[in-house]
Amino acid sequence: MKTTHSRSLILLRGLPGSGKSTLAAVLCEENKYPVFSIDSFFINTKTGEYKFEFDKNHLAYKNCEEQTRNAMKNNCEKIFIDNTFTLEWEMEPYFKLAKEFDFALFVVTVENRHGGKNSHDVSDDQLKKMAEKYQVKLFA
Repeated sequence: MKTTHSRSLILLRGLPGSGKSTLAAVLCEENKYPVFSIDSFFINTKTGEYKFEFDKNHLAYKNCEEQTRNAMKNNCEKIFIDNTFTLEWEMEPYFKLAKEFDFALFVVTVENRHGGKNSHDVSDDQLKKMAEKYQVKLFA
């Protein structure tokens, strides 16, 4: 099957602890391709410490979208986005970017089949709530 797109945008989605970041690290081929994440906005670049601030979450979303847009403008061959994307609307900006810049779009759901724990201390109750509202579209 031949594709008309020479560039790809790959959205890695799943609950915290599912292995999205680990998979992204494998797929980016030792940083050959960029990986963007909302989480990276909350990492202190000096200490490496993660500190989520809910009141800045909207800024993290915008930052991730802008990084993606800039990578597309720079003609990156592959771009990976590592976010939970539990709801369809969270992926919409990336669908639009893929269309605008003529990138093939792939959405990959990562399942926690390895018993991994999330690194952001999301409670089991919160994970269950996220799982209950997780939206999957299996056909067009």
